[in-house]
Amino acid sequence: MGHSEYDLGARECRPWNAGRKLGSKRALKPQQVWAIRFWLDHEGRLRDRALFDLAIDSKLRSCDVVKIKIGDLVSGGRVRSRAIVVQQKTGRPVQFELLESARNSILAWLERRGGTIDDFVFPSRIDHADHISTRQYARLVDEWVTGIGLRREDYGTHSLRRTKASIIYKQTGNLRAVQILLGHTKIESTVRYLGVDIEDALALAEGTEV
Repeated sequence: MGHSEYDLGARECRPWNAGRKLGSKRALKPQQVWAIRFWLDHEGRLRDRALFDLAIDSKLRSCDVVKIKIGDLVSGGRVRSRAIVVQQKTGRPVQFELLESARNSILAWLERRGGTIDDFVFPSRIDHADHISTRQYARLVDEWVTGIGLRREDYGTHSLRRTKASIIYKQTGNLRAVQILLGHTKIESTVRYLGVDIEDALALAEGTEV
């Protein structure tokens, strides 16, 4: 509920962002993605490996990742190579790919998890009929990045959303493709999201001969 400004205890409450680094979180580099996968496998964290792989491949916001249901990913007892969900923020559908690594880890988790197509892929520990919260997801991301020696202040759930999009952009320079994959309605949003600037534009131009 929070404190009233007239509560004595309010004077002792620190601001929510005290000591935190605000602003855009860094995308993970390919070697960091594989380092986290290795760490999760070593720790035997089957659910977390599936959640991590899904977040990387889907490029979804945290509010959409946690609400994915088994039926969104599975058809005929197999994990789909492509899936589609409706984004909470925009109300628009977005399609994403699931590569073999993600399909394998998701299937391994679902075989242990059980459930029906109407159940959430990642259930809450408190109420198994509900999904994990975005706060719990954020805490897990903190554990993953610190597990491989990164600073939690530099990374967050949005880092996972940005990772594959950033790699695709760096490899192709195709903003329109990244816009579609992220489900952005405006290309300007994609430009801001990736931090595209004049240096990026010039680097692409210098590498293109006519």
